[in-house]
Amino acid sequence: MRGLSIPTDIASLKIMAHVYKKKDVYSIFAKTVESLVDTVPYIDWVGIYMYENLDHKLVAASCFENDLRWECNGELKFPVKNANSTEIGVMVVRTKEAIAFDVTDVATLETIASAIGHEYTLN
Repeated sequence: MRGLSIPTDIASLKIMAHVYKKKDVYSIFAKTVESLVDTVPYIDWVGIYMYENLDHKLVAASCFENDLRWECNGELKFPVKNANSTEIGVMVVRTKEAIAFDVTDVATLETIASAIGHEYTLN
């Protein structure tokens, strides 16, 4: 376990700056997956799925060709909720490491998922 999750916090700051600049929502999604994979050494893949009817549509991913599903040892899923707290999607974070995430990562990633969900509602 890591003590402080400084890389996750740095990625969060990059993402939140993009959110507060009021960029379009798909630009925010792209910045989210890019920042998490580029800044946090133990995050190997990130995808954001939005619900459309009864389907999950992958709208942003750090790599569309390979989602690491069969290579990952750790996976976290965070609900993406709109301003009414209705779940409208999910952010999936995967790592190849056996034990990578700590409680600080989880809290920060939950905050990111919440922020991008609210922006999706506003756009």
